[in-house]
Amino acid sequence: MSEQSHTVRCVNDNSWQSTLQDLGRPLLETTFVVIDLETTGAGPHIGAGITEIGAVKVKAGKTLGEFETFVNPGHPIPDYIQELTGISNSMVEQSPSISTVLPALFAFLGSHQETVLVAQNAPFDLAFLKHYSKMHDYPWPAFAVLDTAIIARKVLTRDEVPNCKLGTLAAFFGTQTTPNHRALDDARATVDVLHGLIERLGSFDIYTLEELHNFGKRVKKPKSGK
Repeated sequence: MSEQSHTVRCVNDNSWQSTLQDLGRPLLETTFVVIDLETTGAGPHIGAGITEIGAVKVKAGKTLGEFETFVNPGHPIPDYIQELTGISNSMVEQSPSISTVLPALFAFLGSHQETVLVAQNAPFDLAFLKHYSKMHDYPWPAFAVLDTAIIARKVLTRDEVPNCKLGTLAAFFGTQTTPNHRALDDARATVDVLHGLIERLGSFDIYTLEELHNFGKRVKKPKSGK
C-alpha cells in the first residue's frame, strides 16, 4: 500500500452540508461520523499505535460516505493483536503514517459545528486520535461526541443485553455487518447500533442532542410498550 493509500467513498448528496446550529438539533437531522480504530495496544500512553481507521458518515439513516485506511504504527504489531484483528505487519508496512492520514481524516470528518462523532467506547478511540493529533501539531476540533456503549446502558435493560459490548449490541439490534475487530466493519455495525438506539430513545422522549446530553440527569420512565 502506497504512502498515500486510503479509501474514501462518498455518496453524491450535498444535503449534509447545511450548518447545524446548536445542541437543539434533532437527532434525525444530525450528521454523525461513526469511527472505529484498530491499534497495537490498550492506549497511546503505553506507546501503542493505530493500525487501521474506519469511519462512516450518516444522516437521517442514509450513508453519505466511508473512510478506510491502514496505518503504519511505526513498530511491530504484537502477535496477540494480529490474531485478534487479522492485521499483520506485512499489511501495514507500506501504509501511510498517522501524520499523513490525519489531514485526510479531518477532511472527511468535516466541521465540528456540523459533525457529531460517534464511537463504541469512545474514550479509547479519542485517546489515540487526540494523542497523535497533538503529537503532529494538529489542533483537535471541538467535536460533540456520543458513546453508543453509554447510551445503551441508559436505554437497554440487563434482561435485554447482559453487557454493552459491540458484539452484544450488534446481535441485539440485528446489524447488517457483524463486528470482527476490523475498523470499517466495526464502524458499520456501530452505525446500525446507533440507529437502533436513536429509535429506542424516542420512548424516553429524547429527540434532540440537547435532550440526549441531559439524559440521565433526570429520572424518567419510558413510554409503555418499550
